[in-house]
Amino acid sequence: MDTATFAAGCFWGVEAAFRRMQGVTATSVGYTGGHVPDPGYERVCGGDTGHAEAVQVSFDPEKIGYGALLEVFWAVHDPTQKDRQGPDFGTQYRSAIFTHSPEQDSAARAAVARLSESGAFRQPIVTEIVPAEVFYPAEDYHQQYLEKRGKAACRIF
Repeated sequence: MDTATFAAGCFWGVEAAFRRMQGVTATSVGYTGGHVPDPGYERVCGGDTGHAEAVQVSFDPEKIGYGALLEVFWAVHDPTQKDRQGPDFGTQYRSAIFTHSPEQDSAARAAVARLSESGAFRQPIVTEIVPAEVFYPAEDYHQQYLEKRGKAACRIF
């Protein structure tokens, strides 16, 4: 098994997209990239912890490659919006890839370069690519939030 961590705005819809992928064995929504130990949802939403709402994805690299995960990441949000997605704004909603290896870092940077050159987005991609830090799982009621409510997705852009 391998791990990937992505921040792409509100974590509910992002998690739902990854959970549907063959080869993804588990997901967890939570907080990473900040400076306050073990933050909760209310504190992260206050914007003073530095954390992003993120999804940690466990996957079987024999069944799905990291590149396929990156494709879903780009598809579920607008990576040209700094510190916001749709109606949600603040650093907790930033676009970020938290890499767990030099290979993930290289793949993420190559994807940004490829997408930038392709003209897939009208504005420059502002996605941060940084090494993974401590991941704090969100409260239980956030885990598989949309699935528990019978919703397939919450695409907001």
